[in-house]
Amino acid sequence: MAKVSKKPVKNVKKGKTVVKKATVWQKLSKKVVQHWRNLQTRRRNYLKRRPHRSFRLSHRIDYQRSLDMPGFWSFTSYVFSTLKKYKKPLLRLLIFMVVMMLVLIGLMSQSMYDSLGSALESTNKSMVGGQFGAIGKAGLLLLSTVTTGGLNQSPTEGQQIISVLIFILVWLTTIWILRNSLAGNKIKMRDGLYQACSPLISTVLVALVLFIQLIPALIAVIAYSAAVTTGFLDTPFYAIIFWIAAVGLGVLSLYLITSTVIALVAVTIPGMYPLTAIKISGDLVIGRRIRILLRVLWLAFILALLWAVIMIPIILLDGFLKAHIGFIENWPIVPFALLIMSAASMVFASSYVYLFYRKLVDDGSSPA
Repeated sequence: MAKVSKKPVKNVKKGKTVVKKATVWQKLSKKVVQHWRNLQTRRRNYLKRRPHRSFRLSHRIDYQRSLDMPGFWSFTSYVFSTLKKYKKPLLRLLIFMVVMMLVLIGLMSQSMYDSLGSALESTNKSMVGGQFGAIGKAGLLLLSTVTTGGLNQSPTEGQQIISVLIFILVWLTTIWILRNSLAGNKIKMRDGLYQACSPLISTVLVALVLFIQLIPALIAVIAYSAAVTTGFLDTPFYAIIFWIAAVGLGVLSLYLITSTVIALVAVTIPGMYPLTAIKISGDLVIGRRIRILLRVLWLAFILALLWAVIMIPIILLDGFLKAHIGFIENWPIVPFALLIMSAASMVFASSYVYLFYRKLVDDGSSPA
């Protein structure tokens, strides 16, 4: 059998050797093969980093991963002490946020707040016979105020976009201030506003991924509204099926957003790309996702506790003063307090998540 030569095909023309060029199809097929090999390499690296497999029982050694973290109350105290240590730039950022929201978004009108209070009072008398005490009515008024709009009862689309941009700006600036302050640099809040927005587009893209991951929970909420309207939940069997599906969708969203919340911090690192931040955050939470999720839920609990402890006395004091001092009846004391609490909650939540991210990175343990 004749041997096949592996040398490139050559054409001899007028005594010169000319190498035949590769066709467009050969170039394209070569690129496809190269991309396929790159995807295979990325897949092998991904499986090596992630020991867990879907629908397969993981061995105990695969999900044992350390999380060197203070207790819930100890870590919350650490966050408060850090905020106190760097209170000057953070307080200026808080004032800046309040002014921006006051000018661009506005306050909840005092008349709307009074109408909510009147509706709650009439409901208390007609349905429960006035069983709610002053603290209970104040708590329900706070809950109804927050759930029905909080700062502005009917914000326009422009105001909604502006509010989202303000929250992202405060998020990035808070992280920038804490990162540079903990590094020992002398900083000013003004520098944070100028320099912290460089990863704005990357942060928006990661936030978009977070919104997509919340779609299952949003579907559950929409389905609940439809089920209540149509009376679907009146049948016990259908109600059981619905709540099983709704809880499953909610758990799925919580499972997905756990790493994305960490990615919102990782993407603020200079030069970090959104997909790289999501990959890094996924590697950080693997093997300890439930413990991280409990810390995020703890943040929500602390914020709810702070709102109750601070805002309920303000509502009670507002009612007492306006009952005895006539000329302050139209002063928007509670709406302005709601605005300050919203800004303070954003700064606190940003600080909590960033400091928690630093603890995760400092732990340094890898999956089994």
